[in-house]
Amino acid sequence: MSEEENRFEEAAIEAEFEIGHREETRAEARRSVITRLLRMASGTFITILGVILMPLPGPGLLIVAIGLGILSRDVAWADRLLQIVRRRLPTSSNGRLPRSSIATIVALGLAGIAFSAWVAFLS
Repeated sequence: MSEEENRFEEAAIEAEFEIGHREETRAEARRSVITRLLRMASGTFITILGVILMPLPGPGLLIVAIGLGILSRDVAWADRLLQIVRRRLPTSSNGRLPRSSIATIVALGLAGIAFSAWVAFLS
């Protein structure tokens, strides 16, 4: 590992000790940093996938909400944006997304993916 990578790792571990969930050892702090980075990477990937799927038939907005939900644990702007996206999702009287909407969105998404795969691989 280079000197710069060592300094970056040390700074990340020190920051985790200051803002994390009370890690007691350096190994716990290192695991927490890795977990946070993986969570942020997966949340970013899912959010970008949802944005790409928005013009297609399927669950684009729901996937964006899922990605922002993952990101919101670590990033404040994602939580604010998630509140805006939640207002755009259809909800029932109790404020939850109806199961019928979820089933329709998932079915349309799977149909879109199947059609795309069919066109890509059989054409």
